[in-house]
Amino acid sequence: MKNFFLKFRFQILAILLAVPVILIDRMIEYAVSFYIQNSEGFVKITPFFNLVWTGNDGISFGMLQDLAYGKWLLSILAFIITGFFFIWLMRTKSLWVACALGLIIGGALGNTFERLYYGYVIDILDFHFAGYHWPAFNLTDSAIVGGVTLLMFYEFFKTSKLEDLKGEE
Repeated sequence: MKNFFLKFRFQILAILLAVPVILIDRMIEYAVSFYIQNSEGFVKITPFFNLVWTGNDGISFGMLQDLAYGKWLLSILAFIITGFFFIWLMRTKSLWVACALGLIIGGALGNTFERLYYGYVIDILDFHFAGYHWPAFNLTDSAIVGGVTLLMFYEFFKTSKLEDLKGEE
């Protein structure tokens, strides 16, 4: 049993990141739904940040909204892509890649579960400035962005270190 945990320590860590991303997103959205149900549809938190409750039946920034069979097409596509990330996770030997993939997988599955259950993804975070609003998003979206950012930094610095090592030979 000890060898199992040692062999799959990065994958276990990734799952330990993915599951809380999904659960915390649901808990936050549940709390926000109660908090704003007696408001005007949003709650002003700061001069640049509101809590909102909106559904996005498309993908990032509202693209592909009102797509025929969108709920099913986007969910199937998300499961396929998540499957590829899971295969990558099972093969990785890097702590950084495992953490990044855990965040991405948790975010993708959280959004997909919402899309299948509600028919849309619930977005609650609304940042704005001078009358311009960034598209609303949620914690799972943030986890995906964080995971992709970790992957990019890892790849950038890994490549730089390998080039430095080659130059020393």
